[in-house]
Amino acid sequence: MSGIKICGLRRPEDIEAVNELKPEYIGFVFYKKSRRYVTEAEAEQLSNMLLPSISAVGVFVSEDRDIILRLMRKGIISIAQLHGDESAEYIKELQEELKKPGEFPDGTPYSIDGKVMKAFLVRTSSDVKNAEMSPADYILLDKGMGDGETFNWELIKGLQRPYFLAGGLNPDNVSEAVRKLNPYALDVSSGVETGGFKDPVRMKTFVEAVRSLDLTEK
Repeated sequence: MSGIKICGLRRPEDIEAVNELKPEYIGFVFYKKSRRYVTEAEAEQLSNMLLPSISAVGVFVSEDRDIILRLMRKGIISIAQLHGDESAEYIKELQEELKKPGEFPDGTPYSIDGKVMKAFLVRTSSDVKNAEMSPADYILLDKGMGDGETFNWELIKGLQRPYFLAGGLNPDNVSEAVRKLNPYALDVSSGVETGGFKDPVRMKTFVEAVRSLDLTEK
């Protein structure tokens, strides 16, 4: 069964909707140039409202590693999704830091089990090979930076590694994506929006399209 990630949440009503739908993952965007950008304080408030069973992902673009670590150590997110020029060395160093126990300035200890996801733009077969060799815990395959367009799915049909599929997914085409590719998870953002904001009806339709397909094929 493919998991579901609904990305770009930024309002309390968005959290209320996903708590009803229970996708496996949600995403907060920490890239300031995005219209879906949320501050650390806003994300912390929203994360506190989120059901514990739903994993929160933070989306970053060439971000300072210490900022990512702080958000993960505070429990605001549990997965860092990297969309910039982060190298394999950057990813490995971040993973190593996430394994280390520590304590906050007030002496409160923390221990986290954070994961790292690296996003890859898929244009050619070489992009797919690069994704397959990434040291990241998860990989995400996309068309662009939230432009709402699909890429050529034929390029990834032979991919052996589990992946998050993004780029142009919506309630109308997600069933086709599952049937053709059976990805580890499906990542949607603009495809469940109306007027630039998350639409609870479109979110519900998207989730039901994925889960009803899983049921009919069992």
